[in-house]
Amino acid sequence: YDVRDRQLVVNAPEAETVRTIYRRYATIGSVHALKENLDRDGIVSKHRVDRFDRPTGGRPIARGALYLMLQNPIFIGRIVHKDKTYPGQHQAIVDPELWETVQQRLAVNRIDRSNGVGAAAPSLLAGLIFDEAGERMTPTHANKKGRRYRYYVSHNLVRAGGSRKSGTGRRIPAGDVEKLVDGRIVAFLGDSASVHEALGATEHSSIARQRIVEDAHSLAASWPELTPDRKRAILCRFVDRVVARPDTIDVAIRPTVIVDITAAPIEPAETTNGTSSDIPIVLSVSARLKRVGMETKLVLDGPAGRATRQPDRSLLRLIAQAHRYREMMMNAQGRTVAELAASVGVGSSYYTRLVKLSFLSPDVIRAILHGRQPLELNAKRLARYPPVPVNWVDQKSLTGIA
Repeated sequence: YDVRDRQLVVNAPEAETVRTIYRRYATIGSVHALKENLDRDGIVSKHRVDRFDRPTGGRPIARGALYLMLQNPIFIGRIVHKDKTYPGQHQAIVDPELWETVQQRLAVNRIDRSNGVGAAAPSLLAGLIFDEAGERMTPTHANKKGRRYRYYVSHNLVRAGGSRKSGTGRRIPAGDVEKLVDGRIVAFLGDSASVHEALGATEHSSIARQRIVEDAHSLAASWPELTPDRKRAILCRFVDRVVARPDTIDVAIRPTVIVDITAAPIEPAETTNGTSSDIPIVLSVSARLKRVGMETKLVLDGPAGRATRQPDRSLLRLIAQAHRYREMMMNAQGRTVAELAASVGVGSSYYTRLVKLSFLSPDVIRAILHGRQPLELNAKRLARYPPVPVNWVDQKSLTGIA
């Protein structure tokens, strides 16, 4: 673009250069390789003249500049203000489909780079997960009070700047759905009957089929120990797509790939899709989104109908705090409750209520540790409960824990 009368006006030759860069990245999928490609063809940065009439630009484009260019929403007619995008008054020079393709490739590559040993929270389903309308879901995150929350968000919500008013779409917690897919894949690989059925009428001998089943069992057993990059490589090869529906998560797998993923390790670079003739098998699991306190969680309905989910960290911190406060009272050395409370920066009433929580029964504590407490039982509510009964049966009734 050129700036004229405080407006962005398309510079046709430069706009075509931008489109060329987008198209080539969508094909190549690597900024490093893209730079080499552009340098080879003599594609350089925009020629400019500074305020002293000195020519600038016209140089090979650095990789950092390419990353910024490939993520700049100005090219699809939007502007950025305080980390949010809004429709601009200028003309787009990159079509939405090409933009989305490039953003997805960038997202997948970011995940692949972070999926090395020790990666804290990789988005394993990037490029694999869709909503029920067929919209691809993009990994994203939000930071609230120093804590990072990861999500998968439908592309139409991304295009709308996160506003649900602009259309349908989904926004689901990434860790929850990744854990579900992980668990469903492991359950499938560990089920001999399911693996035998998936192999179908293949040419494998009975001995070979048994070996494949045993290899699948071994992969299921070792799955928790796999590094994130290894898991992602297997998922990209084995999973056709994951579909997030209102009440279920459907995991479509490629049965003919079972032999490949169990016979030899899949390297991180091996993310080739299955053959077009590979008819997927859909593994469905009941799941629903529910608001829990300030968070939205994906609640999974297990085989016995019990909701299974990640333990509530706020509840765990509250219980740990209660035991710490009780330990302080046991070693008070003559200090009053008011003095103990002041030493940790809380009021006497709150301090006393928390100490009483340290006398919760082992069954209640165990349920909280395993995330089996009722959804309504969050840290804020537990801290405000009436005095905890001495009787353990009454404690279960108060907390709603069976």
